[in-house]
Amino acid sequence: MKRCLLFVALLISASTLQARGTGDLGVLIERASSSVQIVETSNNTSLKRVAGLGDLSHASVVYSRDARYAYVFGRDGGLSKVDLLDGSIAARRLQSGNSIGGAISQDGRLIAVSNYDPGGVRVFDAHSLEPVADIPATYGDDRARSKVIGLVDAPDDRFVFALWDAGEIWVLDMSDRDRPQVTRYRNIGRQPYDALITGDGRYYIAGLFGEDGMALLDLWNPDRGVRRILSGYGRGEQKLPVYKMPHLEGWAVAGNYAFVPAIGRHEVLLIDMQNWTEAGRIAVHGQPIFVMARPDGRQVWVNFALPDNDTIEVIDTQSLEIVHRLRPGKGVLHMEFEPRGEEVWLSVRDENRVEVYDTRSFERKAAIPASKPSGIFFTARAHRIGL
Repeated sequence: MKRCLLFVALLISASTLQARGTGDLGVLIERASSSVQIVETSNNTSLKRVAGLGDLSHASVVYSRDARYAYVFGRDGGLSKVDLLDGSIAARRLQSGNSIGGAISQDGRLIAVSNYDPGGVRVFDAHSLEPVADIPATYGDDRARSKVIGLVDAPDDRFVFALWDAGEIWVLDMSDRDRPQVTRYRNIGRQPYDALITGDGRYYIAGLFGEDGMALLDLWNPDRGVRRILSGYGRGEQKLPVYKMPHLEGWAVAGNYAFVPAIGRHEVLLIDMQNWTEAGRIAVHGQPIFVMARPDGRQVWVNFALPDNDTIEVIDTQSLEIVHRLRPGKGVLHMEFEPRGEEVWLSVRDENRVEVYDTRSFERKAAIPASKPSGIFFTARAHRIGL
């Protein structure tokens, strides 16, 4: 009888671990230990650590549409499928020598990975991680291969990405997985370094490292080609040394304006999204890396490259003024807002912790120990284009 009761108790305990929603879950990247922590945002606690994920020095994450699985893209080419409920690796594949991120298709059935070595995009079945397509990023005489950056998902089961070496944007249509179709846009500008897609999936915008400006592709009107925007920004001004490339993903939108990091300058650039022209500049503490909006668009939070990476500045999107400055500690690498924006999580890499702040009072609410934390990714991303 006692054995039966013990068996039932174990069953109940096991089912309790499974019987929870994933809407308040997320993962913290621990770059030094090849691991992630599974966390929950209702009480701001860590639930479990999952190890064995390879080189996570530039890792990113996307989620399955049911938000149960996190797909972790490692710098060493590793693609790992992590079960958030089991706290285990459901599948793993070493798919290249050097990769820089990935995306999940609109229907949730395909995972695409952007690669530096060999340059190109590889596509996998989201359930099994079996290969589906290999798209070499060739250019010139079609023998040279470019590094791929800025890979995002787009409506109609398309992926969009840029070629650093070739100065091109490609649209990969995977609506028929047996017959992938690629549309190439050439001469979009020198050295696209990162890219974003607007929340409605219409505009793909690549930042340019090799020259001033950005390249914009209207996916609703692709026959119009790529349009250069902000090409005069910074002309005649000397750029500062760039200690860390800014990131465009997670860009900030408030009203009709977009807030983006100005490469090589201590400024946040304000863009009028109605005509894609410069609408202003906001002087900030250092060279911005992430410029991210609170989900309601009321605030923009900015972190910085060395030597100012101990600081966060908060911009009020009505007054366009800096209304608060935080110094959480050395090496603030990443920010992630909780789905409704009442709190924000910050990774403080050099002090081995993640901190949680109230976005209204700016009070620190929690601190979670973590081994050299970098990226923070919540499951709310599962339902947003480009994230």
